[in-house]
Amino acid sequence: MNSIFKKPFGVINLFLFFLSFSAYADIKLPQLVSNSMVLQRDTKLKIWGWASPGERVSIAFNGKKSNTVTSPDGKWLIILPAMKAGGPFTMTIKGNNQIILNDILIGDVWFCSGQSNMVIPMERVKEKYPDEIANANYPQIRNFFVPTLADVTKVHDDLPPGKWTVASPTGVLGFGAASYFFAKDIYLKYHIPIGIINSSVGGTPIEAWISAEGYKGMPKYEEMIKNFRDTAYMNNLTRRMPAGRNAQRIAPDPDKGLSGPKPWYDPTFIPEGWHKFWMPGYWADQGVKDLNGTVWFRKEVDVPASMTGVPAKLFVGRIVDADQTYVNGVLVGNITYQYPPRRYDVPAGLLKSGKNIIVVKVVNTAGKGGFVPDKNYSLNANGQRIDLRGEWLYKVGQVLPRNAGFGGGAGGRPFSAQDSPTGLYNTMVAPAINYAIKGLMWYQGEANSGRPKEYAQLLPALIADWRNKWGEGDIPFLYAQLPNYMEVNYSPSESDWAELRKSQLKTLSVPNTAMAVTIDAGEWNDIHPLDKKDVGDRLALAGEHLAYGNKTVVYSGPIYQSYKINGNKIILSFSNTGSGLMVKGGGDLYYFSIAGADKKYVWAKATIEGDKVIVWNDAIANPMYVRYAWADNPEGANLYNKEGLPASPFETDGRQ
Repeated sequence: MNSIFKKPFGVINLFLFFLSFSAYADIKLPQLVSNSMVLQRDTKLKIWGWASPGERVSIAFNGKKSNTVTSPDGKWLIILPAMKAGGPFTMTIKGNNQIILNDILIGDVWFCSGQSNMVIPMERVKEKYPDEIANANYPQIRNFFVPTLADVTKVHDDLPPGKWTVASPTGVLGFGAASYFFAKDIYLKYHIPIGIINSSVGGTPIEAWISAEGYKGMPKYEEMIKNFRDTAYMNNLTRRMPAGRNAQRIAPDPDKGLSGPKPWYDPTFIPEGWHKFWMPGYWADQGVKDLNGTVWFRKEVDVPASMTGVPAKLFVGRIVDADQTYVNGVLVGNITYQYPPRRYDVPAGLLKSGKNIIVVKVVNTAGKGGFVPDKNYSLNANGQRIDLRGEWLYKVGQVLPRNAGFGGGAGGRPFSAQDSPTGLYNTMVAPAINYAIKGLMWYQGEANSGRPKEYAQLLPALIADWRNKWGEGDIPFLYAQLPNYMEVNYSPSESDWAELRKSQLKTLSVPNTAMAVTIDAGEWNDIHPLDKKDVGDRLALAGEHLAYGNKTVVYSGPIYQSYKINGNKIILSFSNTGSGLMVKGGGDLYYFSIAGADKKYVWAKATIEGDKVIVWNDAIANPMYVRYAWADNPEGANLYNKEGLPASPFETDGRQ
């Protein structure tokens, strides 16, 4: 008898051998091919996966059957014929094992990508759109959100684990808000099942989303990608960066708010020596200079008996950066970074009639810490609201060393795969390119605003790259232009955000693209504006035009085309004027500026004449250049078409 059967460890090894062989032999499917998926109508469908080499795999779906044999590397792919919209259907996949997938629809699939404004879920905007969420009963709209994963060293075979979710009042909370409103508009117009694949990561540059092949002819990026494929280079990079950062760390003193005899959030604590603070605002503007650290804020609130005994909601606006918020000594919520709104549930019974204590501990490691203005600061219960703006008390609990944060000093900014060329394409795009789609949708640019002119090369490169990878021709590519953001500048000025919008505008020269203008859908104090409905609605109009053959729909606001000089006036011509140009809200056109050969811009007068806009300033005798809405936040820019769509910002280039 063979010795393998004589020794206990041999039996175990044999068992493990057969177990691993069996597991390997089983058919495995990619994440996207799963229950409740939406498959693309009217095109051949690729269904793929893995099994043991040489294994026969068959698929039965919607009355169609097909089979194949797994290749030597364990991969298989079956192409199903084009099918009409419909469902739900069941798919049976057989090999050494059998998999049955249920609730499959055939309709239109959109691959949606970008950074945080494509990520922002319906949950984040639920106070703005409560009826939309309550009425989200659309079982034929499905969403697959791709979890974040980055890798610059290789292309991955599959996406990170995820699942298809149906649009319901609870399920829709995880849908990206802009993509949901897009999908809803298209569904209600055409009654075709809609699948959204949302592959987006907040704060990421466009470079991370382009493949290695997409950088052909760009030497700077080609060299970086070559280094990423060098194991020794990557080992050295990842080994030295943490050490460099850690070398800069200096241990801070303890937080006085937690290290004393009684924590400062305790309702019995007596705040002696605290200073006044006007909420909302930043502590750098209210007497605290150059502080990175922890500041505690405290307010006594008089609550009527009618607001007690029921659950309450505490809104603490937005906070830079992290917070822990207490009501009567109980922690009701905390968020570790600045962007999410603070919306904390206060359990029934915690509020009491009369004096209540709200304490907010704020930690900030860079920039101006504090409370973002023009947000919701209130306590709400039983249909009543207490405004929390006004006078609070504050005290500094901890001072952090100026170089305590990551990236400080000689260590530099740490390497991040999700911020590097190919880092997200390899993991969150490449594994999806077998999945047939109707079109592509993109909302990104904020992370590239420091290099706005380069974006005019990178965005067309991404479009060409993705179209080439999917291999479905010039499929529709829809994208959102950057919204208005940051402080309003009341004088003509330079603007990186305006420059990046110009790069986005120039990308309309790429065939079968359309852009949603959003300069009226932003917020001056929030890089994540809540108005995602206007964005989704405008992207849907663009989709109707490009992807659904509706050539009569007015899908865009006015787009600058050309100009002529007539004396001291410049005459501007536009496309996408719809049924005519108009001044939104009436009155004078605003946010046009004009310059002569010196390019020193001054505000201009402007008037609409037919489908033209006439621009001038009596002090400029020989005008050569015009800008419109050229600012980070062009508040009041009011050139629209009569269909209510805003004109894109632009500047003329001096060539008539």
